[in-house]
Amino acid sequence: MGTLAIPLVVISVLLHRIGILPSNGFMFVAGLTLLVALFGVIAAFVAMTRLWFTGDQGWSKALIGLALSLVALLPFVWYGSLAMRYPAVTDIYTTDRAEMPLVFDAQTMSMPQPKTLSAAQIARVFPNVQTRDYPLGLTQTFGLVRQLVEDRGWDVRVLREPTAEFEPGRINARIVTLVGWREEAVIRVTGNATDSEVNMRSASLNALHDFGDNGLRVEEFLTALDDAVTGLMRDNPDANTPIEEQPETD
Repeated sequence: MGTLAIPLVVISVLLHRIGILPSNGFMFVAGLTLLVALFGVIAAFVAMTRLWFTGDQGWSKALIGLALSLVALLPFVWYGSLAMRYPAVTDIYTTDRAEMPLVFDAQTMSMPQPKTLSAAQIARVFPNVQTRDYPLGLTQTFGLVRQLVEDRGWDVRVLREPTAEFEPGRINARIVTLVGWREEAVIRVTGNATDSEVNMRSASLNALHDFGDNGLRVEEFLTALDDAVTGLMRDNPDANTPIEEQPETD
């Protein structure tokens, strides 16, 4: 049972990540793997109890089977702990999510009804999921956002640069989680020549529980953006001065 459970975990995750195994099929295989691994643990304990009383040989096989079954159970224990820590939510955002629409192919992907939290619940569970206001121009801020998205290797699906008339900039990027769930991050930047506002949304496209991924992603990204803006303005005191007003240099 132990030698069967581990390949089930590995193969199902790989097939789910590359899109061959659909999410409903992945959930079925995951449930089957859990049963196999639990049966392996029970069988190992039954075998060791019998060996204790009979004195027969077979301890090594029983212990190896127990170890393999426990290894196969580790992902379930980990995600179980996350499910207990974070509420069952699939859509986290800093402001009205209608202003940050998702991009997904309805023909190949069936998106479940999103599960959301109230603003008060988001503030309690993910305190750093908040709209960011920076004393930095729209164009400069959008450039930092774009660089952070590129640094993370996200698959950009929509890229709309802010215009000279200060029309908002937006990026939609697709992320594949470790076990193959598809999630989408949307970053919207508004503002003018001297100030900007950044809002972000992260949503699961084919999962019923994100295990905290979306909230943690928004928190991490916006915190990194805080650091990037602070660093830019510290190292370039004139970064927020319009070009025509910047002092001339020799």
